[in-house]
Amino acid sequence: MLTKEEKEKIKAKYRLKRKDTGSPEVQVALLTEQVKQLSEHLKEHKKDYHSRLGLLEMVNKRRKLLDYLIDNDKKRYESIIKKLKLRK
Repeated sequence: MLTKEEKEKIKAKYRLKRKDTGSPEVQVALLTEQVKQLSEHLKEHKKDYHSRLGLLEMVNKRRKLLDYLIDNDKKRYESIIKKLKLRK
């Protein structure tokens, strides 16, 4: 789980405006960090199926946000993909 400080750092890095917390870029960045942490957890706890379902939900939500970005602004999509080093 992300701490408040980690979330604030991520928001500051990916926001578009000063008080931006809900743009797709920020949401994708937060979800990406959560996915990374949960993936590490699942490497150690292989039978934690409840967390595995949560991971799948996060990945699906991130995919939907990226699909939204690609439909509405391809430049923003490409920049966030490059910054986060995600596969297309």
